[in-house]
Amino acid sequence: MTMPANPHATTTVPPPSANGSAPPPPPASPAPPRRPLRTRTSSARTALIAAVAVLIVVLIFIIQNTHAVTINFLGAHLRLSLAVALLLAAVAGALIMAAAGTARITQLRRTMRRDRRESRR
Repeated sequence: MTMPANPHATTTVPPPSANGSAPPPPPASPAPPRRPLRTRTSSARTALIAAVAVLIVVLIFIIQNTHAVTINFLGAHLRLSLAVALLLAAVAGALIMAAAGTARITQLRRTMRRDRRESRR
């Protein structure tokens, strides 16, 4: 009889019986459930759905606030509906965020190019 390398190790299959009729081996455990892959397309679709939901909320807010207001900015005096003012403010905010995001992506790309050039030397 040979001794296992580790005497404290447990085995999952019982040893064969003396008459040769061993019980059947236990069923294999099911594989863990696989998570669906996250692709750029699925992320873009999720972001698009969230953006549409936010846009609907903003549009409802704008439609409910249609009375005229006076806007004073850097010496300029404008009188326009609150809905138009809110829409312009939302568009300006989106453009500022897009500019900041573009600047950060450009910065990261330059850093990556510089690191690649230095690693080739």
